[in-house]
Amino acid sequence: MSSSVTVGILAEPFLYQWQARAIERLEQRSDVTVSLVVSNAANTNAEAESWNRKARIELDDVVQFADVIQRERAWTFVLAERTLGRVLGDEHHLWHRHSLENVDCLADAEFVPCEPRTEDGWTEFPDDIVSRLAADCDVAIRFGFGLVRGDVLTAPEYGVLSFHPADIRRYRGMGPPVLYRDGRDRAGATLQQLDESIDGGAIVAYDEVSLDGCYTLWDVFDRLAELQIRLLTEGVSNACDPEFDPETVPDDQLGEFYSRDQRRTLGFSGRVLTKNSIGRFRRRLEHVRSSTETVDRPTQSSN
Repeated sequence: MSSSVTVGILAEPFLYQWQARAIERLEQRSDVTVSLVVSNAANTNAEAESWNRKARIELDDVVQFADVIQRERAWTFVLAERTLGRVLGDEHHLWHRHSLENVDCLADAEFVPCEPRTEDGWTEFPDDIVSRLAADCDVAIRFGFGLVRGDVLTAPEYGVLSFHPADIRRYRGMGPPVLYRDGRDRAGATLQQLDESIDGGAIVAYDEVSLDGCYTLWDVFDRLAELQIRLLTEGVSNACDPEFDPETVPDDQLGEFYSRDQRRTLGFSGRVLTKNSIGRFRRRLEHVRSSTETVDRPTQSSN
C-alpha cells in the first residue's frame, strides 16, 4: 500500500481474540485506519466475555444441549466434547470473545448498528449502510453477518474481504472439520474478495501451515487462526495495491462444497469425536512420558 487506507469492519456484537489481534497487527504494520465498525444488531443473544469462563457444567448447559441437539443433531456431541474439554482446562484463548466496545484497536472507530435483511440464508445490507461504507471505507473486512450479497460487495473501492479457513480450491463451505476428518497433515487459509458465490471469490492472500502437533479439531482451528492473524495484513495490502492481480479461480477448479448438514450426520460426527478422543489420549500420554523422562533424567553432579 503506497498511501493510507481506511477500513470498515463488519462484525457480530463481538470479535474473537484472533480477529482482534489480526486487526491490531494490521494497524501496527501498515498505514491503516479502522474508521467504521458495522455491528449486527439482529444478533441479540450473543454472549461475549461471559462465554470465556467455563469452570463447570451447569443446568443452563443441559438446557442448551437439549436445544442445540434439535438443530445440530449428532454434531451436538462434538460441541459437548469441546465444552467438557474447556471445563477440564483445555482452553483455546484465540476463540475468547470480546464485546466490540472492549476491543482497544477499535477505540477510534465509529460504531454503527445494522439490521440486515436476510433471505434463504443470505444477508443484504440496508442502503444507508452501503452508502456509509462507500463513502468512508476503501475496503471492508467481514467478521460476521454470515453469507453476504448485494451492493455492499462493491461499495468500498477494494471490496469486502473475508477469510475461509481452508483452501477454496479443495474445501469450500465447511473447511476444518472435513480436512481434519480426512487426516490432512497440512491446511491452508484463504482471504478472498467476496462475490455472490460461496467461497468462490478472488484470492488476495493464501498460505498454509503444518498440522503437526494438532491433536484435536480445536487445535486445527487454533493453528489456522494464528495463520489468519498474519495473513490479514498481507491480504489488505495486496487488495489495495492497484498493481496486484487477485487470483480468480474458475468454477471447475473450485473445491467441493461441504454443507453444515453433512457434519450433523452420525457418521461424520462420530469420526470427528473419535479422532478428538484419541488425540486427547495421545496428548496426555505424551505429556506423562515427557514428565517421566524429566524426572528420571540424571542430574549433573557438582563434584
